[in-house]
Amino acid sequence: VNMLMGTMGDMDALKKMKGQTSPGMPYVRIDDLSKSRGEIVSIDLFDTVGGRPLMGDVNAEGKGSPLVSSSMEVKIDLYSKVVDAGGQMAQQRTKQELREIALAQLAGYFPRLESQVSLTHVCGARGSQTGNDWVVPLQTDPEFGAILVNSVKAPTFNRHYVVNAANLTQGGQQLGTIVSTDVLKLTHIDQLRNIIDNLEFTLQSVKLAEDPAAEDSPMWVMLCPPNVYSSLLTEGSLRAFQQYAVNRAAYLDRKHPLFAGEVGMWNGILVKKISRAIRFAASENTQVITSANAATATETVQAINASIGAGFQVERSVILGAQALGCCYGRNKTSGMQYSWTERRYNFERNLEVLGEIMGGKSKIRYSIDDGTGTKIPTDFGVIVVDSAAKQSV
Repeated sequence: VNMLMGTMGDMDALKKMKGQTSPGMPYVRIDDLSKSRGEIVSIDLFDTVGGRPLMGDVNAEGKGSPLVSSSMEVKIDLYSKVVDAGGQMAQQRTKQELREIALAQLAGYFPRLESQVSLTHVCGARGSQTGNDWVVPLQTDPEFGAILVNSVKAPTFNRHYVVNAANLTQGGQQLGTIVSTDVLKLTHIDQLRNIIDNLEFTLQSVKLAEDPAAEDSPMWVMLCPPNVYSSLLTEGSLRAFQQYAVNRAAYLDRKHPLFAGEVGMWNGILVKKISRAIRFAASENTQVITSANAATATETVQAINASIGAGFQVERSVILGAQALGCCYGRNKTSGMQYSWTERRYNFERNLEVLGEIMGGKSKIRYSIDDGTGTKIPTDFGVIVVDSAAKQSV
């Protein structure tokens, strides 16, 4: 989460007062509620003013273009996790300091929670990957809605693409016919860049602090699950794919953490391998928005093709522009900040429990944007989702 979020150090006075990080990064942190009470943060978008100019000495009075805006609300809630460090005999049986281990466990737990909640929101689905590393339950779990705090929204029709042989098909209904040969290739990333360049309301580029190429060479970030990333590494242009990332990182005085780990770059899109996958098996259902429902964002159920192919599943990659996810935080009473931890002794002071807390909530940023004809179309502001077939390694 931190590598996709900017700092508050370079913001003007108004934004500092609101407690908002850099708007040029994919994840925007908003701390409005750390200074006041309440559980809802409002995020507003004002449409770009268009129209022809007024010329010469024409009377300009009363001819102003109105400000048009839309807004969304993000709710916050309290996340808690308790680790029992055991009693005196548990401590006696080991050389390790159980209190320190309990605190370390909490220090690792909450970043995983934040990362998984964020990934689920921007991808618009939880998928079916499981394992001890996952702390966010499946979407069918009765506690899923409470843990995600805000509704997980399926990708809008105009921001959802599915690999279809050598092409990309808009909308999630294509998942019903996806097959094992529909794997993501670098040529598809070329198509995605062309789509971004020709969008009526484009995906704003990611602007890293101290990046002199941010304006002249715009960049977006693509998060790829492991199997999708592995398939890209089989392409003949592998050396160029990796070298482009090295070249772009060289623009920065200090290497940004986005360029750490396994990364490549193609046509202005930084492709970063992530450890978790939003994954769907054959015949599993997911929510999509059809072309007929594009103007209402009404979701429908779409089953993954039962004949996708043995050993293959669908994995979801996501391209992030600026302001893709709103990460809102409140003030925890214990610490005065969004995070806190508390220790409690019980059983006549012989046993110890450690409690960690976060006061916050996240939501994919979505606005209704004029399509040029006066119709307002719900649009995922900073996210494009790409589904493709992926060979499973196990």
